[in-house]
Amino acid sequence: MPKIPAGPAFELPPDWVCEVASPSTARLDRSRKMDIYARVAIPHMWIVDPIPKILESYQLDGGRWLRLASRAGDACVRAVPFDAIELDLGGWWTEPDPARPEPSDPA
Repeated sequence: MPKIPAGPAFELPPDWVCEVASPSTARLDRSRKMDIYARVAIPHMWIVDPIPKILESYQLDGGRWLRLASRAGDACVRAVPFDAIELDLGGWWTEPDPARPEPSDPA
């Protein structure tokens, strides 16, 4: 960010966003939010889905999302825009707590 704004909100979109999907948000993350991020020209997006243990990386190309990679499980990955470092996905995942029910899907 070239200059910290004085107002209460940023007008400059980020270079990257990451959504952590859940059963109650996955549909929204992959539809309306992706459309909004494309419209404001955010160049990179990840969707982390902890239940199936998947990282999806996307890059904006001509106003449309191009999926660059989808990695699962304990893979070690280099994901744009942070491909200068290797990420060990095995440390990202925990097992769900069976005593805690998932929230319902808001549809």
